[in-house]
Amino acid sequence: MSGIWLLYNFLDESHEISQNLPSISGSYWHGIMHRREPDYGNAKYWFRRVGRHPIMHDLAANAAEIASGGELDSATRFLAAGQDWDPMAMVDGCEAVARGRSDNQEILIHTAAEEWRLLFDYCLQEAFGA
Repeated sequence: MSGIWLLYNFLDESHEISQNLPSISGSYWHGIMHRREPDYGNAKYWFRRVGRHPIMHDLAANAAEIASGGELDSATRFLAAGQDWDPMAMVDGCEAVARGRSDNQEILIHTAAEEWRLLFDYCLQEAFGA
């Protein structure tokens, strides 16, 4: 439910749920919510609590595919790696766009949408089985 609230930009409702989820997926939703506020330092705190999440391998590969059509700058170059997702670099990339230091907003929006989709699918499978 935290992810559904995020999808429609209801950050308070999403936060109410995610802050009470003791799992790494709950921490992941919590980190995304703070990244969206934006509260970049708090987002990084929650992503540190996630550690490695099962979606990160696929997210790294999909992000590289999304980014392959664009001209990456120093804030978004991490997307091209394709092997190891770095949520801290994603936070930094979002902050760079917000502060006018990167023009790659569309690439980050598409990457964040893919991140949401993968995390939502993972949580759905965890809740209801394959």
